[in-house]
Amino acid sequence: MDRRPTIIDVARRAGVSKSTVSLVLQQSPLVREETREEVRRAMADLGYVYNRSAANLRSANAGLIGLVINDLRNPFFTEFATSVQMALSARGYATVLANTDEDPRLQRQVIGAMLEHGVSALMVSPAYGDEEETFATIARAAIPTVQVLRRAVTDTATFPFAAPDYAAGSHLATRHLIEAGARRIAFAGGLEGRAVTHIRMSGYLRALEEAGLPPMVLPGRPGRAFGREAAGRLAAAGADAALCFNDLTALGLLSGCAQIGRRVGPDFRIVGFDDIEECAEAYPALSSVRCDIAAFGRRMAGTLLRWLEEEEPPPAETLTPVDLILRASSCP
Repeated sequence: MDRRPTIIDVARRAGVSKSTVSLVLQQSPLVREETREEVRRAMADLGYVYNRSAANLRSANAGLIGLVINDLRNPFFTEFATSVQMALSARGYATVLANTDEDPRLQRQVIGAMLEHGVSALMVSPAYGDEEETFATIARAAIPTVQVLRRAVTDTATFPFAAPDYAAGSHLATRHLIEAGARRIAFAGGLEGRAVTHIRMSGYLRALEEAGLPPMVLPGRPGRAFGREAAGRLAAAGADAALCFNDLTALGLLSGCAQIGRRVGPDFRIVGFDDIEECAEAYPALSSVRCDIAAFGRRMAGTLLRWLEEEEPPPAETLTPVDLILRASSCP
């Protein structure tokens, strides 16, 4: 077994219910001695170690969950964090929230502090840098920890990863732009060398290859300032459409096009990524890949609590569906 065995694994090995294993762990007199010995034998065979602190937490139905976010200035991450916090609160848990502002040193600091203060589990949307050292510290604490929205370490058996299906989203958006008649489609934003940039770009590259069209990649720190500055560069390069790394870049690009007098929709099509609330309120309204981040946050809260309360670890990787919300920026 390439992961830590759970109470469910013990129950299966012993041929009993999970409740029976729980009674044995609690030293209940209600279990027959033969059954007790069978369960203990299964625990020894599997190398199962009883986490008494987690059991106490389950019985009390209270505890602290650490939530570490790389960029709370971005409404996408803010909505995710809010959704997680509300879902955990509904189950009686308090959330300790930290914004690392893409700083790996700050990330190490806040995670260390959370572990010192006894959080029972962690959910991390990681900043890039010093990943191995940071996650080694968490591994030593041996508490349930999930990577969300970004994958910083490859050991997903220990640190399961979950995110919306970014690759499917960028493929969907690029196919839409091609079908709308665009032939010089740029991918705007995203820092080179980062895994999340590669994943968000991968569907774009695949769709262009399928259509026999050349890519046009304009990397940069994603945000409004970069998007505004990119408008002139994309016009000069002859781009007739752009898929942006995120909505903030796309909203900046809308502003930049207005500044240089380029009509978005009729002359230049734009699709964002994440579908934050402002997309529908912009002018023109911004098409975007919708990740349903609020529902994703609620789902991840439930996933983490099942791991904590029931010792049911999530799959090594989970990708949730996305869809494309079409508005005036790409549909004149």
